[in-house]
Amino acid sequence: MGNQPSAGRPVNQQPQNRKRPPSQPYRRQPVPRQIATNVLNKPFEDIRETYTLGQELGRGQFGITRACIHKATGQRLACKSISKRKLTSKDDVDDVRREVRVMKYLSGHPNIVELKATYEDRQSVHLVMELCAGGELFDRILSKGKYSEREAATAFRTIVEILHNCHSRGVMHRDLKPENFLLLNKEEESPLKVIDFGLAAFFKPGDILKDFVGSAYYIAPEVLRHEYGPEADIWSAGVILYILLCGVPPFWADTEQGIFDAILAGSFDLTSEPWPSISSSAKDLVKKMLKQDPKERLTLLEVQSHPWVIVDGEAPDTPMDGVMLTKLRQFRAMNKLKKLALKVIAENLSEEEIVGLKDLFQSMDTDNSGTLTLEELKHGLARQGSSIAESEAYQLLKAADIDGNGSIDYSEFIAATVHRSKLAKEEQLVSTFEYFDTDRSGFITTDELADALSKHGMGDEETIKSIIAEVDTDKDGCIDYEEFVAMMQQGLPH
Repeated sequence: MGNQPSAGRPVNQQPQNRKRPPSQPYRRQPVPRQIATNVLNKPFEDIRETYTLGQELGRGQFGITRACIHKATGQRLACKSISKRKLTSKDDVDDVRREVRVMKYLSGHPNIVELKATYEDRQSVHLVMELCAGGELFDRILSKGKYSEREAATAFRTIVEILHNCHSRGVMHRDLKPENFLLLNKEEESPLKVIDFGLAAFFKPGDILKDFVGSAYYIAPEVLRHEYGPEADIWSAGVILYILLCGVPPFWADTEQGIFDAILAGSFDLTSEPWPSISSSAKDLVKKMLKQDPKERLTLLEVQSHPWVIVDGEAPDTPMDGVMLTKLRQFRAMNKLKKLALKVIAENLSEEEIVGLKDLFQSMDTDNSGTLTLEELKHGLARQGSSIAESEAYQLLKAADIDGNGSIDYSEFIAATVHRSKLAKEEQLVSTFEYFDTDRSGFITTDELADALSKHGMGDEETIKSIIAEVDTDKDGCIDYEEFVAMMQQGLPH
């Protein structure tokens, strides 16, 4: 949990017949709601006496992050407000307490987001921290247009230094991914900050952790086997490096389980574009950080001293192949349109095509709110005979939660559970294309795409530009039906 709710703890994939990774995970037990009466064990305070809360910056499973201003000094900060009503298990409460402890413990490092203050009232826990207004690292890279391995090495060196600081002080991050690296401001030399310590854990040398946490693309194979140590963070950093160099993750599939299977298989591509133009030193580092056996993986000190990583090392300063930036834009934008399109299809399936699923949804929706919360999803799956850990239920919820509001509505549930063959029928694709093509011109224009995405809180300008640029293969400025179908029928790019 950091300046922004971790939209990424989730993955941009629809779960399909998901099974647990090998080994039995731990199982969290729900406890009565009154457990969250006092989370921080301190007197209740009204945060609004000290801060003015402003615009919403993001929304996650447990709360909302807003910009805020310190009334006395005028300092602009970020406030993450965690709803105590949503802390329905002892583990939820422990997670918040641990996040606060970790952030206070790591405070003072220039590349770790600083926790300024904590407040608690009857409804919420409030974490006030630095406002990282410079955006995500990858967005900065894309905005430059040109990009070299030397620049990638500079950014990666900071990531590894942050990780070394955490590990040397006995903290595993456990959710390293590009979205959790933000720039403090818009300046060219802005410091890079790591955020979101909501899944972080304290550890001692030799400790073996077993809980299944993280974001699918970045999870190490030993995490899937429920037996891991700090080397799992090194794997995640290796995945980030791979994306920094070629624009897409090393392990991908159309489903979350498919991603896990690819990770466990362990093979990844270092031959197709843009890899032929990437230095051998960079490829050597990637291979050594993505070793299946954590004992064979480079240590952090070995990564820091690698010839490609060191200052003025072997990383070339010549612009990288433009293929990398193209693939990165596609990786970041494509899934948003595809997931929304799947939701539109799900909303229009006939009763016969979703037989049984409506009853299943209603049986899980115990408060008849029309949406499934984490607790309802977990208990509903348990009633269906699926023994599932809270962390796994959370991963499922985030994968299915298309609009990112922290719960699953009926159409999101159908999109996540109905068999894919029913989502790829010609008539379904035609009607879904027409949902976006509101003027029936035969093309989805930029304005039409913006209107559709904005209704679901997904319509930022960069995302829209990226979708048009990547789906519009004939480069006429809009998306025709053939381009739309091609997008729906393919996985992530190679």
